[in-house]
Amino acid sequence: MTNAPSDKPKVLIIIGDASETLDTMYPYYRLQEAGFQPVVAAPEKRLYQMVMHEVKPGWTITKEWEGYTINADVAFSEIKEEEYAGIMFSGGRAPEYIRYDEDLIRVTKHFFEAGKPIASVCHGVEIPAYADCVRGRKMATVPKCKFDLEVCGGTFVNEACVIDGNLVSGRTFHDNGFYVGPWIDLLFKAREEATVAAG
Repeated sequence: MTNAPSDKPKVLIIIGDASETLDTMYPYYRLQEAGFQPVVAAPEKRLYQMVMHEVKPGWTITKEWEGYTINADVAFSEIKEEEYAGIMFSGGRAPEYIRYDEDLIRVTKHFFEAGKPIASVCHGVEIPAYADCVRGRKMATVPKCKFDLEVCGGTFVNEACVIDGNLVSGRTFHDNGFYVGPWIDLLFKAREEATVAAG
């Protein structure tokens, strides 16, 4: 899956190996439907293995299966953040590992400082938390990541969609139908404002 050159506004989707399949693919296709160009970004420009996560009946922890694969369009080190209208932090196990990438931290800080539309779901919070971008912000995340958010100065809200300024978040893929739409609405608004500003 690759993106052909386009004049549509580009939006980053941050992934790595073991990113959650639904966390990633639902916003990917919603962005396309909305007239944006999703750009998958990862540590390297290569094929990545996504996973499916679910707590099975009788289990107290998440079980994992292999999901679809996806190609990264750009490596974190190659991202020119000013070229992108927004960013989305997908969940799964990937954020726990990729959050230490210095280029990803640089990119993350840009979107928070610039006030561009940001989405985060599930374990995605671990990236902006590590980048010290959640201080004073309200977010939804999977409850097991509540500590990551709160220890870094954020406030956990156990709702399907939490909007805090330019930041929109959900708990898990079960919330996709609630938080992705409001995030895309912010992208629409930012695009309209940019069009007006450009004359």
